[in-house]
Amino acid sequence: MMNQNDMEYNRSIADYRNEDTGNSSNFTKGLFIGGLIGAAAALLFAPKPGRELRGDLSYRMGEVSDKTKEVACVVGDKASEIAKTVSSKTTDLAKTVSDNTSTVLSSVKQATADVTDEARKASENVAEEAKKASENVNSEAQKSSNNIANEAKNATSQVAATSEKATSEANRELNRSSNHSSTNH
Repeated sequence: MMNQNDMEYNRSIADYRNEDTGNSSNFTKGLFIGGLIGAAAALLFAPKPGRELRGDLSYRMGEVSDKTKEVACVVGDKASEIAKTVSSKTTDLAKTVSDNTSTVLSSVKQATADVTDEARKASENVAEEAKKASENVNSEAQKSSNNIANEAKNATSQVAATSEKATSEANRELNRSSNHSSTNH
């Protein structure tokens, strides 16, 4: 996914590539310099007196020197311009990378915080559910224990009542039997 800075950078690179890179200009300069060198060679081989030849050479050397200075100045200006463009694009690219790195780091930190928060909440929920389950088991055990104790108490009371009743009846029977036997004697 390209952001605005990436698109601008790509557009600038395309514009730079489409610019006149100076090929025709370089050719013309080369042709001119070649012509000067050819003229100097022609002067050297032309039948002229030494003084006149030296004057022509001096004049031509001055022209070549001036043209060389002009070419060097133009090349220096172009190199400076290209260096500024490269520097600007490098700065933009570094800023884009930095911004994207910050965004990614921020997203990772947020995701980590979200996962940590969800894990903490899940842990708290599990602990709460375990506590409730433990309380429910404890409550049910208490109820069951109380029910068993009450049933045992009721059973004991019933056994005691039945035992008391049986003892009473046995005593009555014994008394009747004793009375019946004492009356028969």
